[in-house]
Amino acid sequence: QVRLVESGGGLVHAGGSLRLSCAASGLTFGSLTVGWFRQAPGKEREFVAAITWTSRTDYVDFVKGRFTISRDNARNTVYLQMNSLKSEDTAVYYCAAGPVADIRPPSGYRYWGQGTQVSVSS
Repeated sequence: QVRLVESGGGLVHAGGSLRLSCAASGLTFGSLTVGWFRQAPGKEREFVAAITWTSRTDYVDFVKGRFTISRDNARNTVYLQMNSLKSEDTAVYYCAAGPVADIRPPSGYRYWGQGTQVSVSS
């Protein structure tokens, strides 16, 4: 059974940092693309960042320079380091994995975690 578990969310002041983790069981991250998405209340789920099996990374413009995605294949875990957080970063953050061809659309990912809440107070 495939399972993705996010952790590391919480409440932080604007300008602060959090590191999200996505740990997988039942599959091997090393051969897949892993993405982070977020969904704020009343909004659609949106792409944040992704890392391919070759460790190529992609970020949406509004997190470039603030967020960093990385992977530890030995631990079967992907991380999202989030710095200089803003109130508009408040959302539920989801990790997803799959053999995607186009890494930004959520529909391309086969496996999803349950999400972790990130709240940034201004």
